[in-house]
Amino acid sequence: MTKQIRQLDRVVIRFAGDSGDGMQLTGDRFTSETAQLGNDISTLPNFPAEIRAPAGTLPGVSSFQVHFADYDILTPGDAPNVLVAMNPAALKANLADLPRGADIIVNTDEFTKRNLAKVGYQASPLDDDSLAGYVVHPVALTSMTVGALAAYQVSKKDAERSKNMFALGLLSWMYSRPFESTLRFLERKFAARPELVAANVAAFKAGWNFGETTEDFAVRYEVKPAKMKPGTYRNITGNAALSLGLVAAGVRSGLPVFLGAYPITPASDILHELSKHKRFGVLTVQAEDEIAAVGAALGASYGGSLGVTTTSGPGVALKSETISLAVALELPLVIVDVQRAGPSTGMPTKTEQADLNMALYGRHGEAPVAVIAPRSPSDCFFAALEAARIALTYRTPVILLSDNYVANGSEPWLLPDVESLPDLRVEFATKPNGDDGTTFLPYLRDPETLARPWAIPGTAGLEHRIGGLEKADKTGDISYDPANHDFMVRTRAARIETIPVPDIEVEDPDGDARVLVLGWGSTYGPIGAACRGVRQRGLSIAQAHLRHLAPMPANLGEVLRSYDKVVIPEMNLGQLAHVIRARYLVDAISYNQVRGLPFTAAELETTLEEVLKNV
Repeated sequence: MTKQIRQLDRVVIRFAGDSGDGMQLTGDRFTSETAQLGNDISTLPNFPAEIRAPAGTLPGVSSFQVHFADYDILTPGDAPNVLVAMNPAALKANLADLPRGADIIVNTDEFTKRNLAKVGYQASPLDDDSLAGYVVHPVALTSMTVGALAAYQVSKKDAERSKNMFALGLLSWMYSRPFESTLRFLERKFAARPELVAANVAAFKAGWNFGETTEDFAVRYEVKPAKMKPGTYRNITGNAALSLGLVAAGVRSGLPVFLGAYPITPASDILHELSKHKRFGVLTVQAEDEIAAVGAALGASYGGSLGVTTTSGPGVALKSETISLAVALELPLVIVDVQRAGPSTGMPTKTEQADLNMALYGRHGEAPVAVIAPRSPSDCFFAALEAARIALTYRTPVILLSDNYVANGSEPWLLPDVESLPDLRVEFATKPNGDDGTTFLPYLRDPETLARPWAIPGTAGLEHRIGGLEKADKTGDISYDPANHDFMVRTRAARIETIPVPDIEVEDPDGDARVLVLGWGSTYGPIGAACRGVRQRGLSIAQAHLRHLAPMPANLGEVLRSYDKVVIPEMNLGQLAHVIRARYLVDAISYNQVRGLPFTAAELETTLEEVLKNV
């Protein structure tokens, strides 16, 4: 059968099913295949917090969305062009996100009375007119998979579990994806059970062949490679990129990297990834709790390593006292906060940007630290390097604010030239620095950076006190002198405020915009896509994005005051907007959502158009 081939410039696909249906694996494999073709990619995994949520229920739905195109894209897409629904719950949970005319591939085997009743369907939507506005493809995924594996030495349960590979094979055929890497992946994943390798490969090929032979799919699609800067690319998640950034920081500084971590969603993948890199001098310790983890990391820094601790919002709250100790000791420490929806346990697998206030102010006393935030998955690599640079150069804790959207999303990453990465080497104190040539002054500061000497314990002649009690200037002796305390507090603050960071850059193609959209962290993609849409309508708008949140760029005030209106979209209730209003006296317009999901470009575009109407 000859099938029509149609060229597309972009596609958004969402795989959805129970948390045990393998949707994350299916989406990840489709993404890897797509990366090999050279398309630009952005992904959005979305899954329950429970290890195994109740099967067939709305809270148990797990989904993976992938957006790929033949041009530069910034988000995982607002609305899927294709939904693969493995059961009624997956259909009902995702139907509202689909535009009219979207393709829906449904696993008809799961549309039983029992499963329909679980999600409130009185009758099957496949049998009435409720899906009339969509192109529905009913496919008996489960039974066809079981039938395809009848000759294989696997149980019926294992055969049914392979239905995600059938779906992957079908979608790979529909969008002309290569599949050799998936077959190699299956061989590695099930190497200990050859019968499962054979079964999953057979299920994949059965899905591919079904697409090739069925009359229901009369069209096959192609998306040409995107035009990208020449070089070697790999698809990477934010957590993986951040991990490699920390490895690179260790290599470029010549220091061992010590990670003290307690498992917590969504930061645990950093612990998993770093544990693979012992050959680069990385030591990972899974501590008994968050407090022990940060204490071990700070102790490692005291001993001459690059100390790192990873966590999410609840863990930062527990670590706050030790972070304050690091401020007093003036030692380098990188704290990675992969933000999630709170408060308390909140929604562990959903995204939010609500830890900014805690990062800036969440410690007792005057305890300033540097704060930076990556804007995309691949940017996590460079943000980690920058966090290490600031921590090592200025002897300070640095909080790196990632979030669940960035951490678990993925995109192509152009591998950098290692020699182009910053030189992070440090000089440890090796001899006394007092005027008499015999005294070591642990708080005698570098006049340029205001950093104190970093003396490794055991270095002869450099013995000195550490601890949380206030230190006397230069000598480091315990001091209760009011004037000294005032001086030390102001000096620690000045050490952060005077860190030189790059000026903020403004994207204003027409040069005549009167409205500026200011963002930070993972809102970069949705804001950028929304601004593109506004400009395509013939309107002028400017965009700027903050990486450094403490200290802020020196030119930020001048930039803000050069626009009539400033809009700040955030996945919180306006935390950056409050800081901007207080510091720069700019009446910023705050646009907020806290739904556990990233902004869509469309909603931001509508908001920005309303602001532009009133300028």
